Order: sequence, then structure tokens, then C-alpha cells
Amino acid sequence: MVAARSLPSFFAMYQQLIAQPSISATDPKWDQSNQKVIHLLAEWLELLGFDCEINELNSQQGKYNLLARRGTGSGGLLLSGHTDTVPYDASRWNFDPFKLTEQDNRWYGLGSIDMKGFFAFVMQALSELDSSQQNKPIMVLATADEETTMNGAREVSRFANLKPDYCVIGEPTDMRPVYAHKGHMSEVIRITGRSGHSSDPALGINAIELMHEVMFALLKLKEEFKHKYSDSSFTVPQPTMNFGHIHGGDNANRICGCCELHLDIRPLPGLSVDELYAHLHKATESVQARYPGCVELISLHHPVPAFRQTTDSALVQLAEKISQSKAQAVNYCTEAPFLQELGCETLVLGPGSIKQAHQPDEYLSVDSIKPTQEKLKSLLKAFCFSQ
Repeated sequence: MVAARSLPSFFAMYQQLIAQPSISATDPKWDQSNQKVIHLLAEWLELLGFDCEINELNSQQGKYNLLARRGTGSGGLLLSGHTDTVPYDASRWNFDPFKLTEQDNRWYGLGSIDMKGFFAFVMQALSELDSSQQNKPIMVLATADEETTMNGAREVSRFANLKPDYCVIGEPTDMRPVYAHKGHMSEVIRITGRSGHSSDPALGINAIELMHEVMFALLKLKEEFKHKYSDSSFTVPQPTMNFGHIHGGDNANRICGCCELHLDIRPLPGLSVDELYAHLHKATESVQARYPGCVELISLHHPVPAFRQTTDSALVQLAEKISQSKAQAVNYCTEAPFLQELGCETLVLGPGSIKQAHQPDEYLSVDSIKPTQEKLKSLLKAFCFSQ
């Protein structure tokens, strides 16, 4: 057994993680490095007998991934989480986001459940298990920038010989297993026409009118999605497409020379990113054929594929038994599809409620701490320890 004095207390670990800001944002004014969080985790994991490797992302300086390993042989269990948080609105918080505050049987703090706190649960569970009884490798992965680019998860293949049998991602699910989720694409369709005086339409090419054609095609595609793709395990059973922003033109008496539409698409498992791009190109092909080069398709961020793990897998069945909850499909997305590419059974399962994620006064319920710790220990014992 690891002596209790080898690590800070569970509360102290939570406190120190929350106290290290690690916001990721597309706005440079908000964006921060996660290096201090990574070094803190490495320090604790080394106390627990793990070998740690830290990689700075190729895609972004100042952002880091950590992989810690303990045990020899192949396979084993990977416990994964992201070290960044979303930005916060100080005017809507009643507590200091970077100070863990205990009040009303809750622990308040930015990242308390999304998802720095998961690492404190992992450390505590590992410290309470007899490492001499470990018979399979245990790995802990801490990634960067999940809240924006997911570049950390996209670069995990840089760690050599990372081939676990099982992977659990500790996003907040109230410790109910999530075996599937939708993907996410945010795209810009930009149509560049030719401006001119509105008194003579022949003087220009009206980008708003061309966008109208494209939107009509996209709305038809949206209806096709409802009939062609459906999965009743999701609360919203079809892929969704949302027109979130549109802008074009500058004055009523000018032919609009440029129009942009920003749209959000949430595909189901089975509808690939490549298929979606093919659908988008088809929706614009009529306009593109008449006015070559006038249509651009621009990604606001790299797409996140949908994710599904078969429900008859050993990992899902064990998680259902331990949690006493049936595995579910959800509409939000995680790093799961990228980690599943390692060839392992993959599941999302972690402390806290998704309803608290990205909310002011984010909190962990104190009543959930002990049950969560016991469930994590049961998972570790089942896959990595002699029974």
C-alpha cells in the first residue's frame, strides 16, 4: 500500500488542481498553457511509482500531453482526461473559480467536474490499492486543449507502444457509462459574388441569392438525414444541422458581393466526416458549376467524429455492473473517437454531472465522492489487479 503521507490529501489534490489556471480558448486573450497542471500530475504519479513522459504538442507550443505508466507487459487499462477548462464569466460566479470552496455539501471550482477533478479521484483510488497485486499495466493520460481543438487527443499516437486493452475517459457522466456519442463539425460556407449597383442586376452576382440556393439544398439534406439516419438510443435520434450565423452585404442598394453561413452539424455514429463533406459539396455544386471558384468551405475547427463502442464489450458490461446503470448514448462529444483509434475498448465514465459542465459555479457533490472512489477502485481491480 502507498502510505497516505506520500500524496496530499484528496481535498488538497483537488484544491491544487483547481488553483492552476489552464483555460483553452480560441481567443488568445483567454488561452493559457496547461504545463503547471501537467507537472503537478507527473509529480503525484511518480510518487505512486509511475514512469512519466511529457510531450509538447507539435500543433501548439506551450500545450502538453502527459502519459504515465506503471507495470510491465501488454494491454492493461488507460485512464484518460483533459487538463484544460473553458473560460469563465466572473460576473456570474459566486465563488473564486480558482479556489476550491466547500459550501452546501458541494465543492465549487472551475474544472471541479470538467474535468480536473477526475485526476484527483484517480490518484486517490491508486493510493488505496496494493501495487504489489497489480498484474496488468495501468496508464494515465492527461491531454491538452480538449475544449477547443482536441489537438492533445489527436497527438496521442506520438507516445510509443501505447496499446491498452481498455480506455476509460473520465468526463462527467455521474459515473454512468457512455458507450456512444455524436460527432461535431462547425463549417463556414462562403460565397463570393460580384458587387454592383442594385439598379441593374446584370452588373453583379448576388451572393445572398446564391446562398439562398445553397440553404435550400441544405434544408433538403437536413430532412434526408431524418429519414436516412436514425438511432433511438440518442435522445435526439437523427443527425442535426443548425444554421447558427449568416452575414452578407452592406447596403440595400448594393448587389451583395459576399455572404457567409456558419453551420453546426452533429453526426451519428455511422455517418463519417468524409460523407458529411461530400454532402456539403453536393449542396453547393450547382452554384459552383455556374460560378466556378465562388464557393469556399472553411472549417471553424477540425471535425470530431462520432463514437460508438459495442455494448457487448467486456468494458461496457463491467462498467454497467459496477455502476448499476445501463450504458447510454449522448449528444455531446469527447476525445473518445481519437483514443479508440489506439485499438482499445473505449468508454466515457466519470464523476460529476454533465449539467454542471461549462456552467457558472461548477461543482462536485460531496455525497458522490465515496461512491465514485469505490467504483473506480472496482474498475482498476477488475482489469489490473489479482483478485
